[in-house]
Amino acid sequence: MGTYDLYANDPGDPHWRVPATGAARFTWEYDDGRDRLLALYQKGKDKQWDGRTRIDWDLEVDPYDALGTPEEAMSLYGTRHWGKLSDRDKGELRRHYASWQFSQFLHGEQGAMICAARIVESAPDLDAKFYSATQTMDEARHAEIYGRFLHEKMGLLYPVDDDLRSLLGDTLRDSRWDMPYLGMQVLIEGLALAAFGMIRDATDKPLPKQILTYVMQDEARHVAFGRMALRDYYRQLTDAELREREEFVIEGCHLMRDRLRGVEVLENFGIPRAEAEAISERSEFLRLFRKLLFSRIVPCVKDIGLWGERLRRAYADMGVFELGDSDLDRLMTQDEEAADRLDAERFAAEERERVAEVEATIESGATED
Repeated sequence: MGTYDLYANDPGDPHWRVPATGAARFTWEYDDGRDRLLALYQKGKDKQWDGRTRIDWDLEVDPYDALGTPEEAMSLYGTRHWGKLSDRDKGELRRHYASWQFSQFLHGEQGAMICAARIVESAPDLDAKFYSATQTMDEARHAEIYGRFLHEKMGLLYPVDDDLRSLLGDTLRDSRWDMPYLGMQVLIEGLALAAFGMIRDATDKPLPKQILTYVMQDEARHVAFGRMALRDYYRQLTDAELREREEFVIEGCHLMRDRLRGVEVLENFGIPRAEAEAISERSEFLRLFRKLLFSRIVPCVKDIGLWGERLRRAYADMGVFELGDSDLDRLMTQDEEAADRLDAERFAAEERERVAEVEATIESGATED
């Protein structure tokens, strides 16, 4: 069964063509490089992994409760529609919400893969090209993993959200070489990291926890790369050039905030769009979710040197200004350590199973004698 057979809504043309602008840049300097970026490149090589073998795909997933989502987390909870839903309807709603969410992760990862490839093409420095090449492979692996999860475990996908499509298009159409960094590494990847982390920490389901934890270990490096490259470059820009990039960030953050509503899901349950939007806006859980999702973006934007008055005012209006003081390095370190802990727990459990199997075999042999 092909992907098009699993879409909840018609995704339209199977190919989205975004006109590319800007120049491909070659460099003939092969010796020079920033130590920090070259170290990150080495780490990117060392940390490559295979999604077929590191993920335990034999784990069962209940598509009607894939993430262990509590009722209170669904935007319909407490509305006049909630009481009309049977237990089966609620399970179907969970399936659609989880599929919508992971579908946006999937589409975002494909966008990240394309943006990383564009950075290889357009970045002026070889050290940045080297690292972006490893990231392109990372993003391909992430798209592979999310696609497999949706096809094999959920049996349902949603088309790319309009706001995510818009931000991806704006990022790719801009001819300035640093914009794929800013749009993807800072905005889309930053928001994805926060979303992944919230689900990773909340879910008690082992397969999605594995997927999110291991993907986040890669994403922590990607955000670090964007911070290093952009911080160096933005120190050289004029105030006018910095303001242009701040305008891009403001527009992108509004798009990312609006992307999170999942209105399409409610429409598929018979709720008119205007009412579905109003229900989503009133959801206390969604409001908290939105705020926490900017926990990675705001401190990163501040760190790379985009912190003008209009941007600060926009973040204040969105209620996320105080997140600029978050310790981004600590968050990134925690993301990497979470994957190491999960590996250690899994290997320890597998070792216990092997020991038990050997002991059972020995005991069985002794009994037969």
